[in-house]
Amino acid sequence: ICPQWTLVFLSVGPVSHSLSVNFTLLSVPLQSGVDAVFDCSSAIPPGSRQYLQDLRLRGVTHLKVPLWWTQLLPTGVSTQPQHHVVSCYQKLLKLLTDMGLQPLVVLHRSTVPESLQSRWGGWESPGLVHMFQQYADFVWTHFGHMCNSWVTLSDLDELKDEELLHALEAHSRVSRHYQQKVPHTGSTGPHSTRRKFSDSTGMTALTNTYQTVWRSFGEQSPRVRDLFLNESFPSGFQWATSSESFKVEGGWAEGGKGETIWDRFGHEHKVLNNQTADLACDSFHKVDYDTYLLRGLQVDTYQFSLSWARIFPSGHKDTQSEEGVLYYHKLIDALIESGIQPVVTLYHWDLPQALQDHGGWTNQSTVEAFKDYADFCFSRFGDRVKTWNTLSSPWVVSHAGYGTGKHPPEIKDYVVASYQATHNMLKSHAEAWHVYNNKYRKTQGGQVGIALNSDWAEPVDPSRPEDIAAADRYLQFMLGWFAHPIFVNGDYPAILKTQIEQKRAECPHSAPAVLPVFTHDESQRIHGTADFFGLNHYTSRLVNHSDGGCTPGPQGVGDFQAHVDPSWPSTASDWIYSSPWGLRRLLNYISIEYLNITKVPVYITGNGMPSEYSVDTLEDTGRIKYMRSYINEALKAIIEDGVDVQRFTVQSLMDGFEGQQGYSERFGLHHVNFEDPDRPRTPKQSAYFYSQVVKQNGFGFPRDDLSKVVHIHPNQHPKMLPPSEVPSKSKVVWEKFSHQSKFQRKLYHYGTFPQHFSWGVSSSAYQTEGGWNADGKGASIWDTFTHKPSSSIPDKANGDVACDSYHRLKEDLYMLRALKVKSYRFSLSWSRIFPNGLRTSLNQKGVDYYNRLIDGLLADNITPMVTLYYWDLPQALQNNGGWYNVGMIDIFNDFCDFCFATFGDRVKFWMTFNQPYTIAWSGYGLGQIPPNVKNPGTAPFKVAHNLIKAHAKAYHTYDDKYRRSQGGLVSIALNGDWFEPKDVNVPREVVAADRALQFQLGWFAHPIFKNGDYPDAMKWQVGNKSELQGLSESRLPVFSDEEKRFIQGTADMFCLNHYTTKIASHATLRLSPKSYEYDRDLTEDEEKDSPTTAISNQRAVAWGLRRLLNWIKEEYGDPQIYITENGVSTDSKTTWDDSARVFYYKTYINEALKAHDIDGVKVKGYTATSLMDSFEWLHGYTVGFGLHHVDFTNPNRPRTPKYSAHFYYQVIKNNGFPTTDDDKPLYGHFRKDFIWSTATASYQIEGGWRADGKGLSIWDKFAHTPLRIFNDDNGDIACDSYHKVEEDVEILKHLKVTHYRFSISWSRVLPDGTTKHINEAGLNYYHKLVDTLLAANIQPHITLYHWDLPQALQDIGGWENETIVVKFRDYADFIFSRLGHKVKFWITINEPYNIANVGHGYGAAAPGISFRPGTAPYTVGHNLIKAHAEAWHLYNDKYRAEHKGIISITINSDWSEPRNPYKQEDVDAARRVVQFYIGWFAHPIFNGDYSHMMKTIIRERSLAAGLPKSRLPEFSPEEIQRIKGTYDYFGFNHYTTVLAFPVDYGNLQHYDADRGAGTIADRTWLDSGSGWLKVSPFGFRRILNFIKENYGNPPIIITENGISERGPVDLNDVHRSYYYEKYITQVLKAYLLDGVDVRGYTAWSLMDNLEWATGFSERFGLFYVNRSDPKLPRVAKASVSRYSTIISCNGFPDPASGPNECLNPEPEVHFLGMRLSSSSAQTGLNTTFALLTVAVFGVICSSYWFCRTRKSSTKNRSKGPLSVETQL
Repeated sequence: ICPQWTLVFLSVGPVSHSLSVNFTLLSVPLQSGVDAVFDCSSAIPPGSRQYLQDLRLRGVTHLKVPLWWTQLLPTGVSTQPQHHVVSCYQKLLKLLTDMGLQPLVVLHRSTVPESLQSRWGGWESPGLVHMFQQYADFVWTHFGHMCNSWVTLSDLDELKDEELLHALEAHSRVSRHYQQKVPHTGSTGPHSTRRKFSDSTGMTALTNTYQTVWRSFGEQSPRVRDLFLNESFPSGFQWATSSESFKVEGGWAEGGKGETIWDRFGHEHKVLNNQTADLACDSFHKVDYDTYLLRGLQVDTYQFSLSWARIFPSGHKDTQSEEGVLYYHKLIDALIESGIQPVVTLYHWDLPQALQDHGGWTNQSTVEAFKDYADFCFSRFGDRVKTWNTLSSPWVVSHAGYGTGKHPPEIKDYVVASYQATHNMLKSHAEAWHVYNNKYRKTQGGQVGIALNSDWAEPVDPSRPEDIAAADRYLQFMLGWFAHPIFVNGDYPAILKTQIEQKRAECPHSAPAVLPVFTHDESQRIHGTADFFGLNHYTSRLVNHSDGGCTPGPQGVGDFQAHVDPSWPSTASDWIYSSPWGLRRLLNYISIEYLNITKVPVYITGNGMPSEYSVDTLEDTGRIKYMRSYINEALKAIIEDGVDVQRFTVQSLMDGFEGQQGYSERFGLHHVNFEDPDRPRTPKQSAYFYSQVVKQNGFGFPRDDLSKVVHIHPNQHPKMLPPSEVPSKSKVVWEKFSHQSKFQRKLYHYGTFPQHFSWGVSSSAYQTEGGWNADGKGASIWDTFTHKPSSSIPDKANGDVACDSYHRLKEDLYMLRALKVKSYRFSLSWSRIFPNGLRTSLNQKGVDYYNRLIDGLLADNITPMVTLYYWDLPQALQNNGGWYNVGMIDIFNDFCDFCFATFGDRVKFWMTFNQPYTIAWSGYGLGQIPPNVKNPGTAPFKVAHNLIKAHAKAYHTYDDKYRRSQGGLVSIALNGDWFEPKDVNVPREVVAADRALQFQLGWFAHPIFKNGDYPDAMKWQVGNKSELQGLSESRLPVFSDEEKRFIQGTADMFCLNHYTTKIASHATLRLSPKSYEYDRDLTEDEEKDSPTTAISNQRAVAWGLRRLLNWIKEEYGDPQIYITENGVSTDSKTTWDDSARVFYYKTYINEALKAHDIDGVKVKGYTATSLMDSFEWLHGYTVGFGLHHVDFTNPNRPRTPKYSAHFYYQVIKNNGFPTTDDDKPLYGHFRKDFIWSTATASYQIEGGWRADGKGLSIWDKFAHTPLRIFNDDNGDIACDSYHKVEEDVEILKHLKVTHYRFSISWSRVLPDGTTKHINEAGLNYYHKLVDTLLAANIQPHITLYHWDLPQALQDIGGWENETIVVKFRDYADFIFSRLGHKVKFWITINEPYNIANVGHGYGAAAPGISFRPGTAPYTVGHNLIKAHAEAWHLYNDKYRAEHKGIISITINSDWSEPRNPYKQEDVDAARRVVQFYIGWFAHPIFNGDYSHMMKTIIRERSLAAGLPKSRLPEFSPEEIQRIKGTYDYFGFNHYTTVLAFPVDYGNLQHYDADRGAGTIADRTWLDSGSGWLKVSPFGFRRILNFIKENYGNPPIIITENGISERGPVDLNDVHRSYYYEKYITQVLKAYLLDGVDVRGYTAWSLMDNLEWATGFSERFGLFYVNRSDPKLPRVAKASVSRYSTIISCNGFPDPASGPNECLNPEPEVHFLGMRLSSSSAQTGLNTTFALLTVAVFGVICSSYWFCRTRKSSTKNRSKGPLSVETQL
C-alpha cells in the first residue's frame, strides 16, 4: 500500500459510487519506508488491525489497495499464480471489510514490470493489451466478490502517444468485460494523475464531490472535451422519448376531467398569444397516432405523465373519472402491443385546481391526496407499468410556481411557499414510494423513482476557489435540494441549510428563506426512497460568487450568479444553451455525490431543445446536432467513466404546449400542425436521426444481419388446365352471387385471416424514387414523356423528385415500421441499375440503393416483394422498339438474371411485370401512357405476346438457376376489374361479362395459369373480327406448341391488382378501325349505386372483389392468391382526414375475408396501395392513393400519416376484423313485467279522413298539396284501420305483444281542435279499440299527439302560437276524462324534434313551413315543451290518483359518433348533434332548461349576426321549475346512428348552422328502405347509456324502433328480423350489463302504412298490407315470427342451457279462414265440436218434441170436430 494519500479524481465506470464528500479516501502505510509499497510478498504486518481501527475512528471510510502484477502472476500466465500472494491479498481485503473500511483496488500502475516487458513488450505493444485483460480476469475471479470499487491503471501521465492509446484500449476492454462479467455493484476507472493534499496531521483529506469532478474535467481542452466516441451503448440500454399530459393530451374537459392549474392559467389569457392547452396535440383521442410515431422511432420505452385531474377531477379519491382511467388503459395497452414499455410519471406540474384552491403543494393535505392518487394508479396500471416517476422536475414547480410565480399557480413567495412546496413534494414522493414498496412491489415487480432536473454548473473563473464553491452551491440549491434528502440522508444538504441559516442571521428583519425541518421519522421515511435516479438535463451555467444580501431566491440566498457563455449555441428558449459536455460531468457528479451508498441506476428522463416555430420545423439540423452531442456525452459517461446510465429519453415525442410560451417553442421530434384541427404529426429530420441511433444502439458500426430473411416454400408446379369454355364454367360465380339481396351482399363478416397472412403496402420506382438522373441513372420512357412540353399531365408534373425516396430511405422505413406491415412491395428502376437497359451499363450506385432498401426492410422484419418491371422502360431500349421488339425478351431476361443473382439471397417474392394489360393496351393501343404508341388493332396483341414470353423466360431462369439455392417465388401481377352482367337473367349478358374478364384478366392469366394459350373467347372474337375485316389471319398472335408448354405454369401464385367493378353489356361493335376494344363486343358502365372516387370510372364497389376472387378460384384451379394492389384515390385537397379511404379498406378487405372464410378462396396476402401519395401517372399530383400524405410543395417531401394509416395498422394488428364486443351476442332476459309492444300513428293507418264528422288535420292538407308526398300518396284510406278494429287486434294477438301504442287523431275527436265541438263518433272508435284491446289482454298505450294537428288550429298559427299550450291542455283533459279510466299508459307528444324542425324548419313534413328556419323551429319546440308540461301536470293533479296511470313524452334521437374518432373536432361535432337532437327536449324536461351548449351556441351566433338577442326563446325561472320533472318515464324513439363532422355555415341562421355539424353513415352499415336509416345497433346501447348518465337513469320505455324496406314485396324480411335481433340485443346489454332502467320495447310498426312524405314507398310494418286488394288484408312477414319468439322468451335464452320452449313457437294452421296457432286451432276445434254437439243434441230434442206434439195433435183431431179441411 502506497504511503502517500492519493486522490482519485478521474475514473471510468461507476467508481464514483464508492466516493462521498463526507468520507476520506486514504492509502494507508502498513510498513515503514517512504516509498515502500506493500505487495504481499510477506505477511501482513502485526498491529495492522489496531492501526486500521484508529483510521476508522478518525472518519476514514475507504482504503486504496494497489495490486502487484508480478507478485500475483510472475510469469504473466493466469494459470501459474503465486498462491500465497493470492491468499495474502484475500486476507487483507477481508480485514479491511471486517474493520468497516471499503477497499479501492488498483489493478496496476502504468509502468510495465521488467519481467513482463522482456517477454511481452511495453505499452507500445498491442500484445500487452491482451495480457492485461487476462490478468484482470484473474483478479476478478479471485477478488471480485470482495470489492466493489476498482481502478484499472494509475499514473497514466507517464505514458505518451501510442503507449497511452494502448493503455486506454486495455482499460476500455477490461471495463467493458467487467460490466459483463461482474454484477454492477462496483466500479472501475483509471487514474489519470496523482494529486497530493497534505495537512498538519500528515493526512490528506479528499475534496468535496464537486471539486473532485471539476478537477477531473476542468482542465480538458475543448478538443479533448468534444472528442466523439464511436461506440455502442451496452446491450439492453433503453431508448425512450417522452411527453407530458397537459402539453399534449388536450381533451381538457373530456370525460369529466377536472380543471388543472394550467387550464386556469391558459383560460386567464396568461400564455403567449392567448393560447391554451384545451386541444394541444389532441392525444386524448389519438393514442394510435402517438404509438404510430413511437413504432417509427423504434424506441423501446415511452415516458408520459398522467393527468391527476383526469383521474381524480377534484384531486381526491372520492371523485373518479372512469373515462380518464380508460384513456390511460388504452394508451398503456397500445404501447405494450407495440413492444414499447410504458414509463409513467405521476405528476408533471398540472395540479388539480381544486387542490390549489386549498393551498396546493403548500398544504400538508396534498401529501395525503397524492398518496391516494399514487395508490390508485399503482393498483389500476401497475400490472403493466413497471417504471414510475413520482414527480418530474419538482424544482421547476417550487421555483417557478411558488417562487418566482412565472408558472401557475403564480405564487411569488421564495421566502416560505417555495420551500414549503418542496418539503411537501418530498414527503409526497416518499409516501408514494412506500405505498408501492409495501403494497405492490412484491406482486408487480416494478420500480419507483423521481425525475429531478438540474443544470450543470461551472465556475466563471476556475482559478477562483470562491467561484468553484459558488458552482457547487448552485448544484446543491437546484439538484441537492431534492436529491440529498432522498439519496443521502433524508435531509437537505448541509450547504443549503448553512446558507439559509447564515442569511437568517444576516437578515434578522427580512429573512430571505424559511427552510422547513424534517423530523427524525420524516428523514428516515424519505431517505432511500428511489429505485433509480431520474435526471432531466438540458443545459449548463457559468457561476460566480456574489453577495446576494437579503434577496430571496436561490441566487440571493446562495450567494451566486449564473451566466452563459456567449459562444454556446442558443436555442428558442432563453434558458437552454447547448453545452453537451455538462451532461457527462453532471452524471459523474451524481454518481459520486448521491449513488455511493444508494446504488441505483441513472435514467436520463429528459433531454432536448426547442426550436422556434418560425424556423423550418422539419429540417431541424440544430436539434440533430444537440441530440448527437448530448447522447454521445452520456455514452462517454458510461463507457469511459463507468457511470451506470441505463436509459436515455429525448424530450419530446412531438411539439406540444410549452407552458407560458404556448406553441411558439417546439421540442418535438415530430412537428404538430396546431393550425389544423386534425393535429397531424409529421416526423422531423431529428426523428429519423434518433431512429438510426436507436437502431444502432448508439454510434458504433452496425453489423449486417441476414438472419431475418423469410424463406418461402414454393408450391408444386401447377398442372395444366383445360381451356376456358365460352362462357367459362366460372359463370357459377354469377349464379352464386348475382341474385343476392342487397342485405346479403352487404352484411359485414367478422373473422380473421390465418396467422401467417401477409399484410403489405406498395409503391413503384418512378412514382416515388425521384433522383431521375442521380448517380448515373439513365432516362426511362416516363422521364422522356413527362419532360415533353406537350405533356398533358396536370401542372406539367413529373417524377423527377416525386417523393425523393432515393434520398430518403430512412423516412420510408420509418413509415413501414410504424405501420407494422409484414411486406413491402416496390419495384426496381431498370434504368437505375442498367442505365441503357443492358448489363454492360451497370450502375453500382443504383444497386447499392436497392441493397440498402432490402437490408433495411429485413432489419425491420419486413419481407421485400419486388416487381422487376413497373412500366419505366429504359428509353434506350424504347429507341429500339421497346416491347414491340421481340429482342426485348432476352434483354429483360438478362436484367432479371442480374437481379435474381444480386438480390435473391434476400428477396424471396418476385413479380416479373406489373399489369401487362396496362402496358399493352394503354401504352401501345390507346397511346395514353409511354411509349404513347396508338395502334389499337395490332400493337397491344403483339406487345402482350412478347410480355408473356418474357415473363415465362424470366420465370424459367429463376427456376433453373436460383430456386434451389434461394427458395423464392416468382409470379406476375395482373390487374382485373370485376364485370357484373347488366342483367344476370339474360344469358348473353352473362357471356358478355365473362368475355370482358377473359379479354382483360384472361389475356395473360389463361396462358400462364391454364394451358399456355389465350382463352378461346378471345381467340374466337379476334379471329372472327379479323376475318370480317378482310384479314387473312387473326390479329391475335399464335403460340407454338413448344411456347405453350414453356409458358404454362410459369407462376408460383396468383398476384392480383384490383380497384373497381364495371357493369358489362353485350353490344355489336364496329369493325373499323381495328381495335382491341371493339373486338370485345361489349360496353362497360359504372356501378352507379356505389361511391365515386377521385378518378372517374373507378367507383368503390367492394363486393366485386369477392366475386373476382371466386372467379379466379373457379377459373384457374384454386391457386394461392396475393392481392398485390388495392386502394382508392382521393383528391389532393384531402390531406390527413381521409375517411373515404378508411371506408374503402374497411369494405374491400372485408370482401377478401369473406372470400377466404366463407368461400374457401386461398387468399394469402393483401397489399394496400399505396404507402404514400406519389406521382399518379397521368393524374400527376392531383390525386393521391397514399396512406401517408406527402407535401410536394416542400423540398423535404415530409410524410404525414393519414387517418387511413392508423386504421390499416389496426386491421393488421387484429389480422382482420374479429368480432367486436358490440357485435357479440348476449343471452339473458328482461324483467318479468317488461313491456312488449308495437306501434302505429293515427294518420298513417286510420284512413276515414272525412268519416263521421272528422275535421281536417295539417297532414290532410299537406297530403293534398301537390309535390308534397311521394307518388301523390295520401292517408285518406291508409290501412283503413278506422274500420278494421277487430282485424288489427287480431294481428296484435298473433304478435303476442303485451301493449299496443297508437295515437289519437285530435281532429277526429275535436274537429276544430277545441272542446266546443266534440265528435262522439270519432271518440267511439277509440272506445271500441281500447275495449277490444283490453278484452285481448293487451294494454293500450296512447299518444295524444302524433303530428296531425287540426287544420283549424294551424290556421291561427299552430304550434308557433303560444295559445296552443292551453288548447293542447284542454284536448288532453278531454281525452283523460273519457278514456283515462281504461288507459294506464300515456304519451303527450311524439317526437317534438320532427314537429319543430322537420315540420317548421325544413318544411318536409306538415305544416311544411321552411321560410323561418332560424326562429320557427325554436319557437315551436318551446311551445311543445310547455304544452307537454301542462298536460303532465293536469294528469298528475287531476287524474293520477284515480286512474293510476303513467304519462310522459316521447323524444326521438339518433346516436352520433365522430366521423374520425381520433379527432376532437369530430368528437365535438358528434356531441353537438346529440345535444341539439335529444338534448333539445330532454334537457328541459329531465334537467331543467335548455342545455348550456344550445343556449351558448345559439346566443353567440345570433348576436354575431347582429340580432338583439338569442333566437332560442328563454324559459322563465317559474317555467323551468314547472317543466322540470314532468315525466314518469323516458319515452324514446331510436332508429339509427350517424357519423358527425364539423361544418361551418358562416353567418347563416338556422338549426343546422347552429348545430355546426354534418353527418354521414359508415359504408359498412346495412341499408334500409329509408335513405336516412342505416343499421347500426351499437348506437342504441350507447344512447341508452347517454340517457342514463345525463338524465338520472330514468325508467325508459322504447316507444319506436324498426326498419323499412322499398321495392318489390318480399314477406321473407330477413333484414327486419336481423334488425330486431341486433337492436334488442343492444337494449338487453344496456339493461343487464350497464344498469340502464329499460322497462319496455316497441317495434315500429305493426303494419305497412303511409310513411309520411315518402308515402307508401317505404314499409316499416311487421305485417304487409296488400294495397292491391280493396280489403287491405294484413299478411304476416317472417319477422313476425322472430319478434313474437323474442317476446315469448322475454329476451334471448342461452343455447348452452338446453332447449327452451319459447324457441319452439306453435305452428300456424288455417282454421275457418283464420291463421291460428295449433293450440288455438285445437281450442277452436274443441269449442266448435262442443257447440256442434250441443246443436245436434238440441236438434234431436227439438225433433223429439216436435214428433210427440204432432202425434198428440193427431189424436186430438180424431176425437174433435172436423177441421176446415175436412169440411171442405
